[in-house]
Amino acid sequence: MKISCLIIDDEPLARKRLLALVDEMDDLQLLGQCKTGKEAVSNIEALQPDLIFLDIQMKDMSGFDVLQKLKTNKKPMVIFVTAFDTYAVKAFEAFALDYLLKPFKKERFEQAVARATQQFKSETGNSLERKFQKLLQYIETEKSEKTSTTSKSKLPVKIGNTVSFIDYSEIQYILASGSYVEICTTEKKHVLRDSLQNIIEEMDSRQMLRIHRSTIINTAFLEKVIHSNFGEMDVKMKDGSLFRVSKSYRKEFQQILGV
Repeated sequence: MKISCLIIDDEPLARKRLLALVDEMDDLQLLGQCKTGKEAVSNIEALQPDLIFLDIQMKDMSGFDVLQKLKTNKKPMVIFVTAFDTYAVKAFEAFALDYLLKPFKKERFEQAVARATQQFKSETGNSLERKFQKLLQYIETEKSEKTSTTSKSKLPVKIGNTVSFIDYSEIQYILASGSYVEICTTEKKHVLRDSLQNIIEEMDSRQMLRIHRSTIINTAFLEKVIHSNFGEMDVKMKDGSLFRVSKSYRKEFQQILGV
């Protein structure tokens, strides 16, 4: 008996890669592909796949959002697909069946499918439903914790196989560069493969302020605000670094700092 599956990813090359791998697996039957979260919800409810390969970060909604919007009684097994370690670890810890960290090798894909096949044969619909509900409960708990007013003094950062906790008081600024983020502290620079948006979602400090789509500064290390003759605004940090405050973040920046 084949396992029916659905590919959900907003990147064309990622879908093509998954499609080629699924085609090579005798145990899998592809039902279709989705390039948006909205399309995914509709297809999951209509096609009722046994298994979904679910991209966590899509343009219109996250993979978690997709799962929360499902109203179908039959819940699919989930293999999360992600380009960012932070999301992958969360997904794995959130009772997900497995995860694939981009770029992944064929062997890793086969390992994830093997786990799915074994679970599909050994677990009942009720046990899969319980696992799905635990996942949704975890997501709700995580959201509640993020909206809590309790302030944390450290930023959790996954580097390699370890999670480091960096004091906000030591972070001068955080810069985005392509698929990487640089966390610049008073002592060293931490480079990790992640997105600035993911880092922002992990942060809980009023000192950390986003001033540009690629820049977050710690206001404790802000030396001066510079107004140019062309209506632009820059900040100079205590280490001499200069950063532009973009128009998108200028109003909030001025309100918070009273400038």
